[in-house]
Amino acid sequence: MPLAPAPAEPSLVDAHGRVIRYLRISVTDRCDLRCRYCMAEQMTFLPRAALLRLEEIAVIAERFIARGVNKIRLSGGEPLVRRDVGDLVRRLGRHVGPSGSGGLDELTMTTNGTRLAQHAETLFAAGIRRVNVSLDSLDPERFRYITRHGDLAQVLGGIGAAKAAGLQVKINAVALAGLNEDELADMLDWCVGEGHDLSLIETMPLGAIDEDRVDRFVPLTRVLEMLSGRFDLRRDAHRTGGPARYWRVAGTGTKLGLISPLTANFCDGCNRVRLTTEGKLYACLGHDDHVDLKAALRDGGTSALDDAIDEALRIKPRRHDFSIARGAAPAVTRHMSVTGG
Repeated sequence: MPLAPAPAEPSLVDAHGRVIRYLRISVTDRCDLRCRYCMAEQMTFLPRAALLRLEEIAVIAERFIARGVNKIRLSGGEPLVRRDVGDLVRRLGRHVGPSGSGGLDELTMTTNGTRLAQHAETLFAAGIRRVNVSLDSLDPERFRYITRHGDLAQVLGGIGAAKAAGLQVKINAVALAGLNEDELADMLDWCVGEGHDLSLIETMPLGAIDEDRVDRFVPLTRVLEMLSGRFDLRRDAHRTGGPARYWRVAGTGTKLGLISPLTANFCDGCNRVRLTTEGKLYACLGHDDHVDLKAALRDGGTSALDDAIDEALRIKPRRHDFSIARGAAPAVTRHMSVTGG
């Protein structure tokens, strides 16, 4: 007599009917750069004792996989500054399989590229096939100013090492008035030449920084109009599970993604939740409501973990409340590095 199929794990559906398939994990809030739009120059990071252990991150991630998540992105801060993060990548990489197999379709990472040269081959061997590299300028002095002390050559070396290791690279650039708006077309041209995709992002009001974000805000509607005058851009139905809308540069393999939380709200199709390095699960980047998965796991194991995840889905809002106005407080007090990019 054939065995009955195993019962399906309860799926992840929020109160608005959206199915959650994508988990972003901040493995650390620490970063070796201090990008002006992201962090204050003097940052206070979480004490190490407050962080989830890597084993706990793996257990939580595997519970999400069992309940239907098919894409995980590791981020930070800078994920590669956390010691032994390779162990976590290898463990989660074992869940990557053919699409529809019940595991992960994709395990990816967002990095600033400073340590990518040392880790690229390890990431590929562990099952990662695509990385996003945050890169806001191709001018060394400008790059150093935006990041406060970054070395462009080091990051470009990391990107080259990733490409040599077999990793597909997507460049992430935040459009910044007065800093890099005038070189976004050149950056797209460079990505075409290197075989990289490019995603442009509007600055988001997350955490207090040392300048007014309104002075740096560039609507991507304006950027798209500018780029369309230089490139033949064709709308593309490509989706990676994230919020970007895509265009393809005609005659090339390069895709241009636009992430526009302020000028083109993308919340209706949100399929994401975010786990912070201290174990808080945020169902929305733009709200402070969260549940504590670290406490649930430590106090009650898998059953309590499931209950906490269900509560996060119940409170997930329909949309964020991002806005940019001079002198306005950020939408949330936590920095992007805490929640994970």
